[in-house]
Amino acid sequence: MAQISISDSHNAAGGGRERGALASVAAWIAIAALCAAAAPARAAVQADAAPTGLKVTDELGRTIVVPQPVRRIVSLAPNLTETVYALDAGDLLVGDTNVDDFPAAAKTLPHVGAVLAPSLEQIVALHPDLVLATNDLNRRATVDALAGLGLAVYVTDPLSIDDVLASTARIARLIGAGDRGDAAVADMRARLNALAERLADVPPRRVLFVVWTEPLISIGKRTFLNDALNRAGAQSVVEIDDGWPQISFEYALKLQPEYLVFAGSLAEANAPAADELSKLPGWRDLNAVRDGKIVIVSDAIDRPGPRMVDAIEELAHLLHPDAFAPGAPAGGSRLVTPDNREEARTACAR
Repeated sequence: MAQISISDSHNAAGGGRERGALASVAAWIAIAALCAAAAPARAAVQADAAPTGLKVTDELGRTIVVPQPVRRIVSLAPNLTETVYALDAGDLLVGDTNVDDFPAAAKTLPHVGAVLAPSLEQIVALHPDLVLATNDLNRRATVDALAGLGLAVYVTDPLSIDDVLASTARIARLIGAGDRGDAAVADMRARLNALAERLADVPPRRVLFVVWTEPLISIGKRTFLNDALNRAGAQSVVEIDDGWPQISFEYALKLQPEYLVFAGSLAEANAPAADELSKLPGWRDLNAVRDGKIVIVSDAIDRPGPRMVDAIEELAHLLHPDAFAPGAPAGGSRLVTPDNREEARTACAR
């Protein structure tokens, strides 16, 4: 009996985790912090092949058997759809949700409904060998219902960037793309290491990542987004462990972040323009608003998948552009403005 090892171990976040799930419909986590429920405990992930398939333990500690080889996949989250495409296995996807929009091919797949309430009937009709779900977005009731119908549902639960890389490698092994997964993870890790070296002597920017504006919701310490900020040379001013905490303006004013950071999709759906923020009670008292230090980064920042590394690099360029200027010493930075924001995005793409 062949065996593979895809191990991981750490505890699940508390009630804020499922609140993060609802947010993802608008901008991965934009609305979901308004809901509350506890996620199941995480467990070590081990796997071994059985005569009828591959027996694995997913990132929630659930044991499943995945038919081999995997020929048909339904993805229930945009980041997981992106991951399959990044592994050059997009031809295996037979369905996704109605918010999956990257790459463009994802929009042409049969949609099985909303991420929070997909159609079980449509999923079953697609005859998937494997259904991919994430604890940050999909409801446990959906996972259990699909499992009860005899489908193999693998659930991811990344709480850090290392978790994102590990999930990518695990999915790759499940779908027969282990070598491509290893190569993709090695590339992402090399880029993250190069970025860490570049920013080693640069003081981190104190930022407030705005998940939602009314009410004001940010990110907790035990989230992949907090880790993403750290790797981009930023430090969240919110000292709360809860996944997606709702905070008061009094709290924000006391912290006075240097920068406000919005994800692109959230900015389109929720964030007023900078000049409008300066007129709103509470917001206008933030130094970052008065100084125009508002950064909008790609919405890939809040999708825990391979493109997240692109967004981390982009945010680092936006917050610390001088650190990436040719010949510039580490530690320099300048104000992010509409004029140099595009310059930073272009530099990041090179």
